[in-house]
Amino acid sequence: MPPIPYAGTRSRLGWAITGSGHFFEESLEVIGLLKNVDLFVSKAAAEVIRMYKSRLPEGMRVYRDTTAASAPVGLFYEGVYHTLVIAPATSNTVAKFVFGISDNLVTNVFAQAGKCRVPIIVFACDTAPELETRAPGGIVKVWPRRIDLENVERLKGFEDTTVVESLDGLVAAIDERMRWLETSFS
Repeated sequence: MPPIPYAGTRSRLGWAITGSGHFFEESLEVIGLLKNVDLFVSKAAAEVIRMYKSRLPEGMRVYRDTTAASAPVGLFYEGVYHTLVIAPATSNTVAKFVFGISDNLVTNVFAQAGKCRVPIIVFACDTAPELETRAPGGIVKVWPRRIDLENVERLKGFEDTTVVESLDGLVAAIDERMRWLETSFS
């Protein structure tokens, strides 16, 4: 990834979660292993948290999608974040990213991170013609639509955006980013 402007002032990782059960609990576990994380929770993610009876990791700032203007996006202008992770990212969220729609907290932080040249890692849910995913009642099989798969491919072409397709890929991308930050600014 390219150098970060004013990287010395950016000490936090922003993480946005959307309303997908696909690797939702596992994403929360990864968040819990990291330091200096601010969490952006979409309205749909708040519902999933309740449906799955999940708990957010402790000790971090949590911004919920409660304002029409998505006020917390201003933190990107202030140089607070070195990286934005969006995991898991629903097909609806990916489609909004691809078509430039910023109508909720997560789509707004994505847009503002891009405008502020903050590198972004997206763990897209719908990445293969056939998937198994977790629903509240257990594991189910899903068949993402062609448009969902096409949008993931389009997102891969966005500048400063890394799209990962698995939990291992997510962990590896975050690890690579953190190592790059350590070696570049130590």
